[in-house]
Amino acid sequence: MLNISHNKLNKKVTLEGYDAHTEVFYSQQYRLFNRFIGAFAIVGVIILFLPWTQNVSGNGYITTLTPDQRPQTIQSPIPGRIEKWYVKEGDYVQKGDTILFISEIKNEYQDPLLIERTTQQRDAKSKSVASYRGKIKALNNQVIALSKERELKLSQAKNKLAQAYLKVKSDSIDFEAAKINLEIAKKQFDRTVTLEKEGLKAIKDVEGKRLKLQEVQAKLVSQENKLLASKNNVINATIEINRVSAAYTDKISKSQSDKFTAQSNQFEAEAQVSKLENQTSNYEIRNALYYITAPQNGFINKALRAGIGETFKEGEKLVGIMPSNYDLAVETYVDPIDLPLIHLGEDVRIQFDGWPAIFFSGWPNAAFGTYAGKVVAIETFISENGKFRILIAPDINENEWPKNVRVGSGAYTIALLEDVPIWYELWRKLNGFPPNYYTPKEKQQQKVIK
Repeated sequence: MLNISHNKLNKKVTLEGYDAHTEVFYSQQYRLFNRFIGAFAIVGVIILFLPWTQNVSGNGYITTLTPDQRPQTIQSPIPGRIEKWYVKEGDYVQKGDTILFISEIKNEYQDPLLIERTTQQRDAKSKSVASYRGKIKALNNQVIALSKERELKLSQAKNKLAQAYLKVKSDSIDFEAAKINLEIAKKQFDRTVTLEKEGLKAIKDVEGKRLKLQEVQAKLVSQENKLLASKNNVINATIEINRVSAAYTDKISKSQSDKFTAQSNQFEAEAQVSKLENQTSNYEIRNALYYITAPQNGFINKALRAGIGETFKEGEKLVGIMPSNYDLAVETYVDPIDLPLIHLGEDVRIQFDGWPAIFFSGWPNAAFGTYAGKVVAIETFISENGKFRILIAPDINENEWPKNVRVGSGAYTIALLEDVPIWYELWRKLNGFPPNYYTPKEKQQQKVIK
């Protein structure tokens, strides 16, 4: 066996007469095997030119299409203490059903008659506002009355002033007449004196003219005194007009000042009434918040705060609820290098966890147990895991997704891209190149139309 000897046994001994030699060296298996290898090679070459669908895979989980359909927690907007539970985990509740009742823990809200007392304060302030309104109305009437009275008093004073002017005019005329009479009396006296010296008049006539002259002079002085008195009356009438105007201006100003003070008090009271109404509404709303109700139809998942008498802060999670009506979607993540390959409306094949499936990534039509989806949202900012989030909705033109699939279950997604030959895909994989960048045909057509 080691061929150490120079004697070759295979050259001296022949095996042609044995059945084993015939079975081994003259069997048709070699020809069949060669045919098989040749056929396999031809099929392999043909397969290299078959179409292959490039894809981008990702791992995600099942969620809902809209945010209001996703699992949520119910919080209390006010701090409190748990007093009574009306549900248990797994119960179905409708919108508005009471889940639990809480009580107040803040001292300023623990008065059982808080709303009634605040309402009484509000009503009292409302009456105060009505009183101020009445006072303002009375002051307005007082200002109107004083204004009318001032007009009458000023008219009266102006009439007196007009009378005084006419009296001055009359006395001035009388004064001028007296001066003329004085001149006439002087001339008559001088003429009488001259005639008396000539012997034409008696001394008696001279004395009579002298007496008449003195009477005229006295009358002139009296008439001048009357004129001065009339002028003084004019001054007094003018002063009276100013006095009346100033007096009634002071009265009206005081009434208006009282009115403005009442208006200020009214506005302050109205502000307090509004504040008390706001407090009353807030207290009523706060009392309604003692009953924690279901925001929508759904199932109670888990009580995050349990027991009776346990306190919590405002905004703290109390219980989880899962909406009963929801549209399924898949939330998956892709690497940043693959993000330009994903477009809205992209076809995606989905394999759900726990659901049997046979999937050929390059031949989606030959897949079994997978479901179709469409990309409906692409996140524009990277997530905490270093990938971009993609939201996938069911494709209404394909089979429905399984009804037993629950929100939160895992899902494996494969986004279907461009079709290329298998040899090109093998060449791309060996060289580590990314899938071909492309734009969907629908978008290209839209650009052409534009």
